[in-house]
Amino acid sequence: ETVRTCWHIQQDFIVPAILGKEVESPGDLIARLAPIRGHNMAKAGVEMAFWDLLAQHQGKPLSIAVGGIKDRVAAGVSIGVQESITALLRSIEASLQNGCQRIKIKIKPSWDVEVVKEIRRSFPLIPLTVDANAAYTLEDVDIFKRLDSYNLMMIEQPLGYDDLVDHAQLQKALSTPLCLDESIRGPDDARKALDLGSCRIINVKVGRVGGLFQAKRLHDLCLARDVPVWCGSRIESGIGMAHNIAVASLLGFTLPGDLGGQYYTEDVIEPPIEVDRFGEIAVPSCPGLGFAV
Repeated sequence: ETVRTCWHIQQDFIVPAILGKEVESPGDLIARLAPIRGHNMAKAGVEMAFWDLLAQHQGKPLSIAVGGIKDRVAAGVSIGVQESITALLRSIEASLQNGCQRIKIKIKPSWDVEVVKEIRRSFPLIPLTVDANAAYTLEDVDIFKRLDSYNLMMIEQPLGYDDLVDHAQLQKALSTPLCLDESIRGPDDARKALDLGSCRIINVKVGRVGGLFQAKRLHDLCLARDVPVWCGSRIESGIGMAHNIAVASLLGFTLPGDLGGQYYTEDVIEPPIEVDRFGEIAVPSCPGLGFAV
């Protein structure tokens, strides 16, 4: 999906389906949009705005409206491929000094095992995750078996962006939990992945799964199966990040999320989202989003 496709789907399909209509609940909204196949980001943009309005109408913080129970959420950071291992180590050090509770690095062929080896040499005990963004195939199983020895929290989306079957085969060969991201487009994909044994952790990105209602359903499924979930980021503005904070306050979000990133020089919310020295973010307590747009 792109900004242009989202605009097209919202303008020509989503808005005509709801404009001037009485919508009783987020579930009712999702049902009205069900005939539109795919386009979860376009749906999420409207659905998340509906949640904000609903929470304001009810006089509740968005987190409470969604069903959250936490007043603080744990923040991690995602660090992209760097120009050198030295630069990567400096970035990790800075993130740790800022209180981040988990470090995630991106990996790709030729930037994987040796990089993790050097990180573990400098930071032997930090919570560490690697994210492959679907850059590998089953032919690379030996790479992941080598990564298995570095005490990683998880290996995120190593294989195809829409795959479940090959991930199940890879998970059987590893002790490190696999985490699925791109492959999980909603609660039904999560059910299939867990039934197949494709992963042991799921990354919930609110936009990717179609909004807060579907994110909550996915969370409830994983909670019932004792599968940890955490909140991923799509390089959101503060508006999107505020929704991430709300969903991360749900009981089953037990792992630090990608909530510590500041992506824009000038954001569109006040006050800014801040990570404290313990690597936590306060969940807003005022009605709705909790931030002024």
